[in-house]
Amino acid sequence: MGNRAEQQARSYLEHQGLRFKEGNFSEKTGEIDLIMHDGDTLVFVEVRYRRKLGFGSAIDSVTYHKQKKLIKTAQLYMLRRFKTVEIPCRFDVVGIDYCPKHQTQETTWIRNAF
Repeated sequence: MGNRAEQQARSYLEHQGLRFKEGNFSEKTGEIDLIMHDGDTLVFVEVRYRRKLGFGSAIDSVTYHKQKKLIKTAQLYMLRRFKTVEIPCRFDVVGIDYCPKHQTQETTWIRNAF
């Protein structure tokens, strides 16, 4: 479901006006699901999907530890692509929660999530 959720998140964000740059950037420190542009701002997006809400929403699953990994990975991305970390950027989270009982899906987008 990961790739499908990422594609849904990408389409959702593009509909909101963001532009796609790259997907699934991987380093030893972790992976960034989507890299987008919002004007001149580079946006690193974590996409989370949850089928059952018994342990919280998809958004709730982005832990402090995961945030630190994403920040490190984004720093490596900027160093490799731009030779600097002094680029305007932010970290967004897109959560996709599916309710099997009602067969509904809800997408939540948090800008500047951390």
